[in-house]
Amino acid sequence: MSMTRTLTITVTVLVLLLALVAAAWSYIESNHELEEIFDAELAQNTRIVQGLVRDLQTDQSPEKLREILQDTLLQTPVTDEEDSNEVLPNGRGHKYEKKIAFQVWSPTGEPLLESSRREAGSPSLAPGFGWIESEGFRWRTFLIQDPQSGFFIRSAQRDDIRQELSRELALGNTLPLLLVLPVLVLAIGLAIRWSFRPLARLEQRVRTMAPETIQPLDESMAPHEVRSLVGAVNGLLLKLDDTLERERRFTADAAHELRTPLAALRLNLEQALPVQPETFGALLESVDRMSHLVEQMLQLARVEPEFSSSTTPTDLGALVVDTLADIAPLAIAHTIELSFEDAPSACRVNCNEALIASLIRALVSNAIQHSPCNSAIDVSLQKFPQHCELMICDSGPGIDKAERARALDRYVRLDQRKGSGAGLGLAIAQRITQLHRGSLVLDGRADGHSGLCVRVVLPLA
Repeated sequence: MSMTRTLTITVTVLVLLLALVAAAWSYIESNHELEEIFDAELAQNTRIVQGLVRDLQTDQSPEKLREILQDTLLQTPVTDEEDSNEVLPNGRGHKYEKKIAFQVWSPTGEPLLESSRREAGSPSLAPGFGWIESEGFRWRTFLIQDPQSGFFIRSAQRDDIRQELSRELALGNTLPLLLVLPVLVLAIGLAIRWSFRPLARLEQRVRTMAPETIQPLDESMAPHEVRSLVGAVNGLLLKLDDTLERERRFTADAAHELRTPLAALRLNLEQALPVQPETFGALLESVDRMSHLVEQMLQLARVEPEFSSSTTPTDLGALVVDTLADIAPLAIAHTIELSFEDAPSACRVNCNEALIASLIRALVSNAIQHSPCNSAIDVSLQKFPQHCELMICDSGPGIDKAERARALDRYVRLDQRKGSGAGLGLAIAQRITQLHRGSLVLDGRADGHSGLCVRVVLPLA
């Protein structure tokens, strides 16, 4: 799992857990605080009624006091048609008024104001907050006794209304936090991806770096936390580049130094050949094979430096025609017919012309070497939307499907491919193709005849 995904999942889970805990805590605390506010409001209402009773009882008889209290505090009845509207028409109040009740008793316990909501059993006149059950509902109550008049006053609120308002207000505080969570999670993911962009750029630099163009990474592009790692990678890249350079230099020097003694050895064998043709003829063939191996090693050592030197947009069809013209004498010497079918439109590729010409020459020479006399080699070029495809088909014995991948390895010569090669021709051709971001594939002939078809795919310029 990538660091980006791991960090995103970890932070997202932690944020969700903390947000849910905070939401639950906010909901519980909001409910608690709202209950406190409702209780304070209930006590305030009771004290307002207390002041009203204290003011009226000095001038009014008990009967008149009861009448005034009932007219003032008993709620206006609400019809079923009005029940769907919270605010009543014509300024008559609010439908929640019927869920608030007031009760007043004289000092002797005689009820002066008694709504229709009576609690089960005898009323308790103990001062303070309490709960009662009435008409199938639970009521929160607050009762006080006026110290001057001795009257008992109690206010009550239906608990279901208190709970409904508490939930709505608490959800009003909590819901925005829950709704913003998806946006927060998305923002966290984007922020983490943005933070890892420098690492992604470094990864792209390393991924696209070729062995022939090894360069140290720019430490200024790396975050501070991984600069030491980038420095270690740069040290490793420099060591790798030095090792590859020493390997290329050794291969080139060894091959170059072998050319002179091999040439001298061949001259001596040619002079001794008339004396003992059978003995020195076999030795001469071995020397020729070794000389061919040396030339291929030199070519392999030059492939990558030559590719790095220059690449230009090139008409692949014209390059194939010129290369086939150069190699035509070899085909004529083996009585082999060369044919070329060009693409209807020009195939332009970014390439090193010398290396691609060397690739074509190596593949056609290989086909000539393994094709019987009086046969044909078909070369064709096709253009596709994104690439060009060069096909070289011979009439030789071909290569079994199971052996084709191994045939592209260095220094591998298969029994089916008789000849004097050293097993480097196809490996060099494949390396040239890879340097041009293409591919080389070995396949059988589509017409069912024996032979090998080499397909080279190169991207269009």
